[in-house]
Amino acid sequence: MSTLAALLLGAAGAPAMVVIDEGETVRQEAPPHGAIGMSTAWRISDHVPAPRSFEFRKRALHVGAAIGIHPISHDEIYYVVSGTGIVHSDGEEAELKGGMAAWLYKGANVGIRQTGSEPLVLIIAYPNEKPAP
Repeated sequence: MSTLAALLLGAAGAPAMVVIDEGETVRQEAPPHGAIGMSTAWRISDHVPAPRSFEFRKRALHVGAAIGIHPISHDEIYYVVSGTGIVHSDGEEAELKGGMAAWLYKGANVGIRQTGSEPLVLIIAYPNEKPAP
């Protein structure tokens, strides 16, 4: 079997791609882990048919809002699209602004709070511990 044939055969077994319009996923809700303030949430990966191996979300923390400090059992990434905030990991804090990311490690107690006058817009990604069937 040629390399091209093997590649095509392997691709044929994969599910079709999914294209998601974030506008179809948006809702207003309190942020997780403490319901501190309000946020706009785009639960993008919720619109992917099962199974999926990781979560991909966008969230805008409104002025004064925060994702409360909580333990994580997987690595997690907070990527800042716009705004400013303070990320927390096991007692250490760092300021984040647009274009910056915090890689948070399994076993840490983490959270992030909005600072400044504009919402803190984040992309949050992490693996599913038990991928949905």
